[in-house]
Amino acid sequence: MSLVRMALGNYRCFAQRQDIELRPITVVLGRNNSGKSALVRAPVLLDSGIHTDAPTPLDLDALGEGLVGLFVDLIHGRRPHGSVNLALTIDGPLSPTRLRATVQNINRDRYDTQVVSELELSQSGILWARLEWELNDPSEPPRYSVELGDQAWSDLPIPFHGLLPAEPPLLRRDDASLPNEMVNALLLALGDFRERFPAVRYFGPFREQPQRRYLLPARMPKELGSTGLHAAGILASDTAGRQGELIRQVNAGLAELLPGWRLDLVSRGEVWSVVLRSAAGTDFAVNLADAGTGVAQALPIFVQRALDVVSPPDRPVLEIIEQPELHLHPAAHADLADLYLAAVEATPVRFLIETHSETFLLRLRRRIAEGKVDPDTVAVYFVEQADGSAQARRITIDADGNLDYWPTGVFSEDYAETRALARAQWAKRDASAS
Repeated sequence: MSLVRMALGNYRCFAQRQDIELRPITVVLGRNNSGKSALVRAPVLLDSGIHTDAPTPLDLDALGEGLVGLFVDLIHGRRPHGSVNLALTIDGPLSPTRLRATVQNINRDRYDTQVVSELELSQSGILWARLEWELNDPSEPPRYSVELGDQAWSDLPIPFHGLLPAEPPLLRRDDASLPNEMVNALLLALGDFRERFPAVRYFGPFREQPQRRYLLPARMPKELGSTGLHAAGILASDTAGRQGELIRQVNAGLAELLPGWRLDLVSRGEVWSVVLRSAAGTDFAVNLADAGTGVAQALPIFVQRALDVVSPPDRPVLEIIEQPELHLHPAAHADLADLYLAAVEATPVRFLIETHSETFLLRLRRRIAEGKVDPDTVAVYFVEQADGSAQARRITIDADGNLDYWPTGVFSEDYAETRALARAQWAKRDASAS
């Protein structure tokens, strides 16, 4: 089960609702400061409202200020009494389930709090549960009117964990007028939505710079972290405890990026170093801290791909990464595209990728034109600003790799520079001739 669609309205730089279909590989493009990062980071934010027991709709404290600040920062125009609208659709064994919610900010006595003011649950396009906040005093637990099928109640105190009602109980079960079977069905559906919502990983635009030496961690880290902080520790733990299967997988992935080199670990007791070793049969090795920046930036990407092969995730995953091509030569960008295409074939991981690389997109289009990739595997969005608000526009790729739309001036810099160079050359020739 996967998150197949998300919609956001009145969110950050997006005044209007943005409906984003998430395919196995979803690519987001746009100029600087257009709103790309706000869009691709949204699932991280939404996940904080699904997998949480916090009483607030979104557990911003768990995300840290590096990713998001205050809730009012999420509201378009930072209006103190504004709200953010969202909708999430996950596929299922029988039918898709859609959750729609409005998170309202309440500014009172210079103190902000938030409440889920509306919540709807639909299955197969049919609305069968709706909760609406009754605007009671924000200092008291929120009270809701509730519709379940053709039944309705009002003035019900309903505690929340994040975006979803907490258990137990949702309603007053001692009231004989309430059909417990419907209440139980709703609770099961909400719990099922939480269980089926994918795990969300996030890699930011800057990965950790390597150190010269590392201490072997007491236990293998479970995750790389948003900057790839734990990549070296995971490699060292795997090499010490599992005979290095992980680093063999990493080297298989790095073969195209670094021909003639392989990654290796050198241990001196509890202290480890990550080195690049020549594959030419010599003992020549370079500490990763002295290698090119692009290799260090790409390492967490390849470690994560190897981890998913050696220890496949036991549930669907949405992996978000900003600028995977950072500091890499353009020739390597196409190889990254193939890396992600191979990952969606072999693992239950889907990708939401922000990129500035024309080469990355061209490789995806080429694989589609070659018939190696179904066009439905890839979705492309272009984010642009207009009249003080951002908009994400879908770009469709057909079976021949053609695009149905392309924004003016994007990825045209090489052509423009070539024309300017030619004009300058002709101008010099004309001046010399005269």
